[in-house]
Amino acid sequence: MSRLRILILVENLPVPLDRRVWQEACALRDAGHEVTVICPQMRGYTAPEEVLEGIQIYRHWISAEARGIRGFILEYTTALWGELGCALKAWRRSGFDVIHLCNPPDLLFLIALPFKLLGGVKVIYDVHDLWPEMFEAKFGKRGLLYWAVRVAERCTLALADAVMATNQSVLSTVKKRGRKKDDEVFIVRTAPNKLPTDLPADPKLKNGRRFLVGYIGVMGNADGVHYLIEAAHHIVHERGRQDVQFVLMGSGPEYAELVKQRDELGLQEQVAMPGRVSNEFLFTALKTMDLGVACDPINDYNDHCTMNKTLEYMAFAKAQVMFGTREGRYSAGDAALYVMENSAKRLGDAVLELLDDEPRRMEMGRIGQERLTTELSWERSVVQLLQTYERAMTDTASV
Repeated sequence: MSRLRILILVENLPVPLDRRVWQEACALRDAGHEVTVICPQMRGYTAPEEVLEGIQIYRHWISAEARGIRGFILEYTTALWGELGCALKAWRRSGFDVIHLCNPPDLLFLIALPFKLLGGVKVIYDVHDLWPEMFEAKFGKRGLLYWAVRVAERCTLALADAVMATNQSVLSTVKKRGRKKDDEVFIVRTAPNKLPTDLPADPKLKNGRRFLVGYIGVMGNADGVHYLIEAAHHIVHERGRQDVQFVLMGSGPEYAELVKQRDELGLQEQVAMPGRVSNEFLFTALKTMDLGVACDPINDYNDHCTMNKTLEYMAFAKAQVMFGTREGRYSAGDAALYVMENSAKRLGDAVLELLDDEPRRMEMGRIGQERLTTELSWERSVVQLLQTYERAMTDTASV
């Protein structure tokens, strides 16, 4: 495959914070391609333009992350406008051969369409999430906007020359919905790459307590962090355990409400919520914690998701407790203890079960780290990523 000029579009996170997108960009750069990324200005990454590690980045203004339908429409309207302006700038400066669309949302086909029709640009659809299921989980209902989301997904699939998905569940769904052939769809898993697992631990994060339980991720209404806060209340105030400290790292549209919930439950001393943290803080916390938690509730959306937090716990050889989503169980395998109903009390009881069984925790951590460096390794995903590009550039790719 000859040297390509690649434009990657991502709306919901900036790079390099979006680890999957950044790893993909770096892998394509390492394969000899010219890579440009368009992303939003948010979460501390506000420079409108920069070159980082040989990758050109354009960032655009976006309204606040959506909490309701009105915010949902405003966020995506401003995002599309910003992305179009950046895409035109990239086209004028150097052009591009491939436009790589990272969802959500599935509206990015509107940016790619004129470049494909008028410029012959190939389109790759990188399915991070099933957007219709994500929309339903976020807003709890199906209405006119839900069906508009389904239409947008279908349009993106129709436009794509090749499709990549994060796991088998997502691949099967988009293959069926888009009527894609076997050789048009690929699995590119989201595995962390070269994390600094040899960092020293920081006992101060335990706040003088014996155990540290950690959470990493977005704090939105579909992420289940309220279950973990309720589980902490159960552990501290109902089970009477004063030896457990929690650190919940991340931000999102529900962050302020979750802090309020923590405070109302009297957990200020036991539950630290530092918001968005630096990589140094994150990796030190991962090294220090005794147990990770993935509290994404069981539903049609989360059943299809491979959660970054799950893989990051595995990278640092940490056992974890999670609600038993389908893809969560596949990813973690024997490295996690599963709670098969969306219950805060059962989640809390499972946390204590593992904290009180150190040999089991150590073995689960070892299994997870080994699984991540073999079957789920990023090196395997890079092979699939490059095969996706080869397929998109063939003359027989579907239009």
